[in-house]
Amino acid sequence: MNSRPVEDGPVGTAGPVASPPVLVGEPGALGQYVRGTRKQQQLRIDDAASLFGVSVDLVSRLENGSGSVRLDKLQAVLDGLGLALVVGPKSDLLSFVGGRTASDDARI
Repeated sequence: MNSRPVEDGPVGTAGPVASPPVLVGEPGALGQYVRGTRKQQQLRIDDAASLFGVSVDLVSRLENGSGSVRLDKLQAVLDGLGLALVVGPKSDLLSFVGGRTASDDARI
């Protein structure tokens, strides 16, 4: 499997983004991936929330997979962590990520 090279994160983030893309297919997996990325960048939850312009409660709900999160708020968190939301047919995405799912991610 090919991994992306380490890239600098967006302005305001604490560090690089080095993980290969994964397919998020089960409830809670997105939150676990977000938490793993935040911790990899050595961001405390309150610092991350402040940097991304969202509440600590929202980041906590997202990471724990509880409650609902508005799409614009999700995008703010993902963008702040240097992540993106990609939509397409599952078959195409599975080949794009090499069959890797969020539950396979060692950081989780």
